[in-house]
Amino acid sequence: MRGLKIISKSITAFIFAVMLFSCTNSTQEVKDFLATKNLPTGIAKNAFHVYKDSGRITSKLITPLLYDFSNRKNHPYNEFPKGVKIINFEDKDSVTITGNYALTYSKTLVSEIKGNVVVLNHKENTKLKTEQLFWDQNTNYFFSEKPFTLMTLTDTINGVGFECKEDLTEHLAKKTTGILETTEE
Repeated sequence: MRGLKIISKSITAFIFAVMLFSCTNSTQEVKDFLATKNLPTGIAKNAFHVYKDSGRITSKLITPLLYDFSNRKNHPYNEFPKGVKIINFEDKDSVTITGNYALTYSKTLVSEIKGNVVVLNHKENTKLKTEQLFWDQNTNYFFSEKPFTLMTLTDTINGVGFECKEDLTEHLAKKTTGILETTEE
């Protein structure tokens, strides 16, 4: 009787092992399945990622939730549905970018940040506020066609539509209003 139980357990374990190893889905098949169902290949909660170049920290990304859609053939992307905070370091200066929602496309390195977007240049003490911002990481350039407020130490510029460098310098503001300090020469 005891031998029958051992044989029965052995047969059960063998069948389970055969079933386990009989799965033949390749990694690509799983990625394709997830893509057809519009599911991410990965989900990260409370993510904190540090980017380095030649051993030097260049930026930090902090987000409560990240969806990785790198399984998209034409337009792979990452989605940050609960917001994002990015800190870019240039020499000893830094620029912080925050928003309630973001998408970053891997092939083009263009990001869209939406909802209470704030960009802060810590060295120049300048701040940009808008509801939508596009960020071209190849050219280190921001642009938007939405209303914005750009605050410097001396000025507050309101408008609709702008372009500027990532550090908020050399900006082109469209449809502007506000009081600007100028110097006469």
